[in-house]
Amino acid sequence: MSLLIQEIPTTDAPMKLLLLADPSEEKIRSYLPESKCFVAISSEIVMGACVVKPRGSGVHELMSIAVHPDYQQSGNGTALLKWVIDFFQRAGASQLEVGTGTFGYQLSFYQRQGFRVTSIDRDFFLENYDEPIFENGIQLMDMLRLTIRYSKDIV
Repeated sequence: MSLLIQEIPTTDAPMKLLLLADPSEEKIRSYLPESKCFVAISSEIVMGACVVKPRGSGVHELMSIAVHPDYQQSGNGTALLKWVIDFFQRAGASQLEVGTGTFGYQLSFYQRQGFRVTSIDRDFFLENYDEPIFENGIQLMDMLRLTIRYSKDIV
């Protein structure tokens, strides 16, 4: 089964899918208009989606990435993330950043693709979400900021 990854208008962003990665529709809608949205499609089914927002000076932030539960653990998320990393490197970005919880599979998911921890936003999830967010029975409190810095030579 072949996977097609492409940019789509943010007005067509698959909200239900993006809510798997960020439980606040209000937050997603706040960053969508300034962002780029990418989807991973196979057999006309949207399996995954990703939203990246420019931060200025060649810096971009991965705001959300999600794969439909029926298609997880099949390499679709990794393929989408690799594609997005390459897309922004080819576009001349200086770095790509992402924020995630301090534990869980998401942290290793990003680190496997070359992201490195650069800072901690203490109490981020407590201060930015009305409802507590739990993962594996543990409440998320702090956000780790991870970064890939691109070299000037495009591979």
